This record gives sequence, C-alpha cells and structure tokens, in this order.
Amino acid sequence: MSAATVSSGPADAREPVQRHAFESGHAQGPQAGDGLLQSGGALPFLIGATVPAGRRLLLLSGHTPPVIDPRAPPDSIAAFGDTYAQTDGTLREIERSLQRLGLGIGDLVQLRVYLVGDPAHGGRMDSEGFSRAYAQWFGTAAQPNQVVRTRMQVAGLVNPGWLVEIEALAVA
Repeated sequence: MSAATVSSGPADAREPVQRHAFESGHAQGPQAGDGLLQSGGALPFLIGATVPAGRRLLLLSGHTPPVIDPRAPPDSIAAFGDTYAQTDGTLREIERSLQRLGLGIGDLVQLRVYLVGDPAHGGRMDSEGFSRAYAQWFGTAAQPNQVVRTRMQVAGLVNPGWLVEIEALAVA
C-alpha cells in the first residue's frame, strides 16, 4: 500500500461497533468471522458514519483492479490476481482518483464492494482475501479512519478476470 493521506480535520463522526456487539451476537454489523481475520488480527468495523452539514460528498464510480501480469490473458483472473491482490489494487486505484481530486483514503466514509465467486474457493466470494487487504488500508496507525461498507457476492463483472469492483463515497 502506498502512503495514505489522513484527513486534517474531522469530516464526519465514525461510530465503531463496540466490543460487546461481538460478544452479544449483535445482528447489525460484523457477522460470524468478521470480528477477527482467520489470518490473525482484528478487522475494523463501523456501525455508521455521519457527515456534518456543509461538507461536500463525492460519489466515486466503481473502480476495478489493475493488471498485475500482462503476460496472462486479459480476461483471466491470472491477469489481475486473487481477491486479496485485486482488493489491494482496486483500493490503490481509488487512492489515485482521490489524489487527483485533492483528497485521500482518509476522506472515504463508505465502500460498496462487489465480489465475484472465486473458482479457487468453490465459487464463493473470498471474504478473507478481501478482509486482509481492507485491514491494511483502514484502521491502521498510518491511516486510522475506517469506513462503513457493504460487501456482496455478484454473478460477474464486466471483465471475467475481475473478482472485485468497489464504489466509494468520500467527504471533502
């Protein structure tokens, strides 16, 4: 991940899911397996975010992963990588778009994530791969802001090699 920009001032109020929500089986928020990554470590999760009056909202179009293997067929998963690589690459593409607009990853408040079922995971979306990449971008020492997000499995995306597409909402 490249150096992320953290907002200089509070663009919003972010409401984390409290620890008791995990322990009590709270129905809204993290579901089974979302509290901790299988690979270790906590997964940051927000229950909601608010945006103060007067702030500008920026809705970003869907972003997709860059090619990581130009020798692979352009419509293959091999050209773009697994869900982890595609999520990381897609977030890098979102970061580039935000930078062109004078914003940074820390200005994001919402992600809408579309994941295609991965043949390597029996046709199910690779939640662990997505979550590992997500946890490197949000709620870290370098970029402490988190986002609200929705993650869903879809039948397919425009390029058959894409496993990930992400729409985003930022506050300026």
